[in-house]
Amino acid sequence: MSVAAGLQFETVIGLEVHAQLLTRSKMYCGCSADYANAEPNTHTCPVCLGLPGAMPVMNRAAIEGAMLTGMALGCEVPAFCKLDRKNYGYPDLPKGYQISQYDLPLCINGVLEFVSGGETVRAGITRVHIEEDTGRLVHRSDVGGDVSLVDLNRSGVPLMEIVGEPDLRSPEQARDYLIAMRQILRYIGVSTGNMEEGAFRCDANISIRSVDGSVVGRKVEIKNMNSFRAVERALRYEEQRQREAIVADGVIPQETRGWVEARGVTVSQRTKEQAHDYRYFPEPDLPPLNVDAAWIAEVGSRLPELPAARLARFVSEYGLSADDAGTLTAERKLADQFEATVGDDRGSAKSVANWIINDGLGLARARGLDADQLPFTPEQLRELMAAVSANELTMRAARELLPQLGEGESPREAAKRLNLLSLDDNDALSAAVAATLAANPAAVVDYRGGKKAAIGRLIGETIKATGGRANPDSVRALLIEALEADNG
Repeated sequence: MSVAAGLQFETVIGLEVHAQLLTRSKMYCGCSADYANAEPNTHTCPVCLGLPGAMPVMNRAAIEGAMLTGMALGCEVPAFCKLDRKNYGYPDLPKGYQISQYDLPLCINGVLEFVSGGETVRAGITRVHIEEDTGRLVHRSDVGGDVSLVDLNRSGVPLMEIVGEPDLRSPEQARDYLIAMRQILRYIGVSTGNMEEGAFRCDANISIRSVDGSVVGRKVEIKNMNSFRAVERALRYEEQRQREAIVADGVIPQETRGWVEARGVTVSQRTKEQAHDYRYFPEPDLPPLNVDAAWIAEVGSRLPELPAARLARFVSEYGLSADDAGTLTAERKLADQFEATVGDDRGSAKSVANWIINDGLGLARARGLDADQLPFTPEQLRELMAAVSANELTMRAARELLPQLGEGESPREAAKRLNLLSLDDNDALSAAVAATLAANPAAVVDYRGGKKAAIGRLIGETIKATGGRANPDSVRALLIEALEADNG
């Protein structure tokens, strides 16, 4: 019988996040870091091509972006750090080494607090350090055979690695950790966080151990996960694979495995490297960094209100539900737009939230826009809400108007253009009420027979007949007047 049979196991997960930093130029040269739509190998120079004699120059903006990230994660920023060469040979690494950091990183000892499964989780951050991205291999079979081509436009793009402690206990927690990490990076403006474009990547380390500590499995690293869903699926598969192997007395080698999305499995790629395999040594072409208190204070002054704090403030200050506050603070620009719309009128906060969440986000999705790209300005939404409050527009007409609102157009002018202003012609409204009563005799009989709820249908039919322009209160008053008068 297996020694592991009957034991209870827990999963241990630690994540390594690689995030590209938003800078105009690369980490150690002046080449443009905006390579997304460029022809292959056009954003390169002797430095990022790794040509002999080319000397790197450090990108200050990238250093400060990594410092800001560390501060957002509660890290210490030591007064001294250095750069190191991490040696390994791949075709997309032209120098044969990566300029990274090893024993003296830029930021250390932080924490990421996030919610997963309704509970608050605190996961330690070991370090945030700076490095450079590699080139990109393109595998093709349409050029006379199977070939691999290299595009070095990405080579040297500023990158930071955020190494987490093995404090996560489930694939779901790993997914929620990444979502929270990406949200912070976007909030502080240091990275786009786009996983699809490779600007936000994750390697996951996972192992299994018995709760009593008698059985401890080896750590396995998983790569090639390009979405939050893929991370969760890969870890869930690997969790199950390792548990079955341990229970069956199988050996789990310490290795690197790749996630195969189409098959839903991880596959062995290579044995896991150790630090000595990379032959780290101090980078001789770049000086160490001395980070003084004044520099730390200046960078720290740029730190905005972070998502968790902003969510809590939206609940306490504006009286929003936690769900609504979470939706509005998911993206910094969306939260900014909400607050700009509310302005000094705190009493409008819930109405503004409803308009943005129920109408604005739906409209953005329908147009294929990101959640922080609402198709109207705070000024337009304020004017639209004011028109509804003043009975110049019915709620139905306002919702019909919103998708047709032109860029920079006044909602009142749009209402005139679309003939959506509230119907204030009493004769026309009385005629519409009369027509509704004539067309719905059954509802009239129900109302006069004591079923007062029947008036709801009559109101709806009258408003529909006026194209949504009739004010519901005015319609109700006229209907009751007509129904009671004829019933007398």
